[in-house]
Amino acid sequence: MNSMTVTALPTSGLLDPQSVIASAGVWGLVVVCAIVFVETGLLVGFFLPGDTLLFFTGVLTFSGVISQPLWVVIPAIALSAAMGDQLGYTIGRTTGRRIFDRRDSGLFSRKSVTRTQEFFERFGPAAVTIARFVPVVRTFAPVAAGVGKMPRRVFTMFNIVGAALWTTGVVLLGFGLAHIPGVADFAARYIDLVLIGIVVLSVVPVVIRAVVTHRQNSRV
Repeated sequence: MNSMTVTALPTSGLLDPQSVIASAGVWGLVVVCAIVFVETGLLVGFFLPGDTLLFFTGVLTFSGVISQPLWVVIPAIALSAAMGDQLGYTIGRTTGRRIFDRRDSGLFSRKSVTRTQEFFERFGPAAVTIARFVPVVRTFAPVAAGVGKMPRRVFTMFNIVGAALWTTGVVLLGFGLAHIPGVADFAARYIDLVLIGIVVLSVVPVVIRAVVTHRQNSRV
């Protein structure tokens, strides 16, 4: 077991992921998988600390609090994330637009729905993958894809890719930075901004290329 402690940090969700995992004991990984499933599979999960949860999962796997090795932790969480999205997609496809036709409440936000719809208009099916790295949007994205009748095969492909990239990237980030306590603390504080920054840097070149191509085609 590696000896390493991470100071208690404020998180972006209503739950302190470090405490949740540590208090679960041997069931830590099961609890993580359940939270990830709910966050991505049910519309009420947008307040859950997905990114920080995965980050601390990596940190606590390194420290030995989570006893399972990475080769078990990452596939288990990725599978839970993918299954959650498939459930969200099925709910959206079954219920249709009426699932979004309700008033704002503590567990539902129309503003988040609008933001998710704009996300799909901008990125198309790839939004399913990209949304994994954007808090709140990843909760509404699978449902919106179902409501929009995205072909199940297309959704499943982008869903699996997104779940694998998100889980692997964030867990390994936590595991790697756990070797440097000061850096781990800093990264945990700003994990949401770090991930959004990575997505922006990845997407901007694609958007620029699309704009340039569109202008060139318009001149022809």
